[in-house]
Amino acid sequence: MEVTKDTLIGEILDADRTTAEYFLEMGMHCLGCPASRGESLEQACMVHGVSVDEMLSKIKKHFEKA
Repeated sequence: MEVTKDTLIGEILDADRTTAEYFLEMGMHCLGCPASRGESLEQACMVHGVSVDEMLSKIKKHFEKA
């Protein structure tokens, strides 16, 4: 899966549910709610005070291993 800053959280989770651990680590515990699934990776990182570039790197590495 090609993940960018604009990729929706729901799309990432639908592609691989095990990516939830990265979101939980950053304090995003509402992964099941429709609002969080509709946020872009960049929006979620901004709200939770996490570097989008670091998170993007982690998720891209995760998908490369899969």
